[in-house]
Amino acid sequence: MVMAETIEKINVSDAEWKKRLTPEQYDVLREEGTEHPFTSPLNEEKHQGIFACAGCDLPLFPSKYKFDSGTGWPSFYDTLPGHVETKTDYKMIIPRTEYHCARCGGHQGHVFEDGPKPTGLRYCNNGVALRFVSL
Repeated sequence: MVMAETIEKINVSDAEWKKRLTPEQYDVLREEGTEHPFTSPLNEEKHQGIFACAGCDLPLFPSKYKFDSGTGWPSFYDTLPGHVETKTDYKMIIPRTEYHCARCGGHQGHVFEDGPKPTGLRYCNNGVALRFVSL
């Protein structure tokens, strides 16, 4: 079992987020929007590296956790321990598990129980909420 590290939170004003982020990033990360499927170039990213939060650069997923879910969004079967936090989302009436960056609180996507082994989970991420860092 891997222990989760403690992530120090950051607190940034709404005005500062609007300066730092593109309008699309702001919509997803700060207003919990969703990008259209099959629009992110990260959906096709297959190099070795780290997928980090586009808001604060916290590493969220190593590339080895990525898989092609066929949904049109970058998908991962696990996260780096302690790097995301979850809450229940009722926007679509049926409860879903939403996850956010543990450092800046930026919305990333939703997690579903239809992923591959070993976890059986699918972290369905908005590509605009991520930045890829090649290793």
